[in-house]
Amino acid sequence: MRQLEILIAVSLVSAACSLLGPFLILRKMSMMIDSITHTILLGIVIAFFITKDLTSPLLIVGAGLVGILTVFLTELINQKTTLHEDASIGLVFPFLFSIAIILISKFLRGVHLCIDSVLVGEVAFSIIPRIEFFGYEMSKVIFVMAVIFLIDLIFIWVFFKELKISTFDKNLSLISGFAPAVIYYALMSLVSITTVGAFNAVGSILVISYMVVPSATAYLLTHDLKKMIFISVFTGVLSSVIGFYMAYIYDLSIAGTIAIVNGLIFLLVFIFEPRNGIIKKILNENRKRAEFAEVTMMLHIINHENTERADIECNVVKINEHLCYAKNKFEKVLKNIVNKKFAYIENDIIKVTDIGREKTLDKFNEWMK
Repeated sequence: MRQLEILIAVSLVSAACSLLGPFLILRKMSMMIDSITHTILLGIVIAFFITKDLTSPLLIVGAGLVGILTVFLTELINQKTTLHEDASIGLVFPFLFSIAIILISKFLRGVHLCIDSVLVGEVAFSIIPRIEFFGYEMSKVIFVMAVIFLIDLIFIWVFFKELKISTFDKNLSLISGFAPAVIYYALMSLVSITTVGAFNAVGSILVISYMVVPSATAYLLTHDLKKMIFISVFTGVLSSVIGFYMAYIYDLSIAGTIAIVNGLIFLLVFIFEPRNGIIKKILNENRKRAEFAEVTMMLHIINHENTERADIECNVVKINEHLCYAKNKFEKVLKNIVNKKFAYIENDIIKVTDIGREKTLDKFNEWMK
């Protein structure tokens, strides 16, 4: 039962984070997640100074407010200076996070605010706090993440058009009659709330992984926003299930294993994706090189076929003295143009076919455009 609750908890965390991730990826704001997941620690610390209670809901409120403050300060620096957004994040993130670390090390040494837990989380123990809901006892983290997931889902469903337009074209969103700034801060408020909810369960590293990696994986597979959101959530939950069982079987860190599985799924897609994957790109490069070599040889033959030097320039033995191909490459290119019926060999002279001439000149003209 405990294992099932852990699995449900990490699946809900992954689903909630992966819902919002695509909008951050498309807005080129993935590093903002890294910033928020660290700076909310300051909100937790300040709220603890006020309440003196680690279980107080005000800790979540404080963390959420600092998350929104992080976004606001980053945007303010970005708008009021010539700095790019990544530089603005680089100013705000270490400033707020370092304040939190100093406060913890100076005033809260006797309080259980473990920095390791902040980074990697304690998934196995996060399900221990219980609450009653309509007479049923359940894990508090499951309840909280289920509510956050529903809020995120409803927000995206209701404001999908506004989110889509403001993500891709802010000017169009203004013309359409709604303020992109309002949508932006509403989205980032949800990101902060989701981050805070996931923070205690899985730690900042896995929150970053859930927000960014499934969405990046989905972006490699599709450019349709609805499909991207679905693939992002599916990939996040899948990595949670696989990572949890691997951690359970081999007695590993749950959060760390899930993050690794997340990365491996992205790597597999990055390598094997049929349109833009690494293997596809390598194959395309090899095809283009082979095609260029074939066209070069064909043009050489076409340019010399009806000249006095045709017997020398188009001779199967001597032609490579002019092309300067490696022996293996020359033999392969010659074999290819013959097999494709672009050329044929007659009395050691390479001659071009009509189809070969047409295809070669068409390709050359295409390159020259």
